[in-house]
Amino acid sequence: MTPTANRVVRAAGGVVWRSIAGDTEIALVSRPRYGDLTLPKGKLERGEPSLLAAVREVREETGVDAVPQVRLPSIQYLTGEPGVEKTVEFWSMRTLTDHGRQPDNEVSEVHWMRVPEAIPVLTYAHDRGVVAAFAALPPVVREVLLVRHAQAVPRAQWHGTDAERPLDVAGQRQAQRLAALLRVFAPERVVSASAQRCRQTVAPLGLPVDVDARLDESLPSGLDGASQALLALGAGSGPTVACTQGKVITPLLGALRPANATVATEYQTAKGDAWLLAVAGDRVVAADHLSAD
Repeated sequence: MTPTANRVVRAAGGVVWRSIAGDTEIALVSRPRYGDLTLPKGKLERGEPSLLAAVREVREETGVDAVPQVRLPSIQYLTGEPGVEKTVEFWSMRTLTDHGRQPDNEVSEVHWMRVPEAIPVLTYAHDRGVVAAFAALPPVVREVLLVRHAQAVPRAQWHGTDAERPLDVAGQRQAQRLAALLRVFAPERVVSASAQRCRQTVAPLGLPVDVDARLDESLPSGLDGASQALLALGAGSGPTVACTQGKVITPLLGALRPANATVATEYQTAKGDAWLLAVAGDRVVAADHLSAD
């Protein structure tokens, strides 16, 4: 927060892109109230996760249903209202469906422009920096959502095998919240480790759950086998959700070496949280943490 700000307004938005005849175009919006040309964005509603807000605001301002891919740099600026700073989280987003949008007092026009043409006409320098970060990304070909299972019945209270240990009531609620977050990616496939708590975590998505033992905590095919299984998910199709356990996620992400990781990245993952993996070619170019809380 800047020294003069005593209240922060949180907002979210996206660099929404589509491919036309081999060219990448992004969506900019004209706002008559401000007389500017900017990226689609807007304020979070009370209790709304920032990612859901970004997808909602993009839909409201452009008419586009879009799939988030990579977290882009956030921006902060003073709003002009005394003591109020706005912080905006941005995501790159792949266009899924463009419904079109009628002009109104909020957005008078949606402009689709090639990136080199868009950067110089954006009104604000901070928007230009966000688009430049998007332009530096390699083309993302698919998205994988790597999930840690939700809270399960404690081992001491379970008398069956560990593989059959189910979610408890709190875990079931976590799974429902997680499903609401994952649905914004329009997943086409769901894969799970063998454990029942993993399968139950992704069941609320309402899609068939394919069991892949390579993602089990015992790593029967080794870390390389699990890495190869994860990289292969979603090839030739849409986003894929994969659920496993915490003791798998940390070494697995370390082995995949996402391009946006730093030496200090530890990949700590709470139960019911997820990582969005953006895959370009045969490598993970970004791993961004997601929480439904």
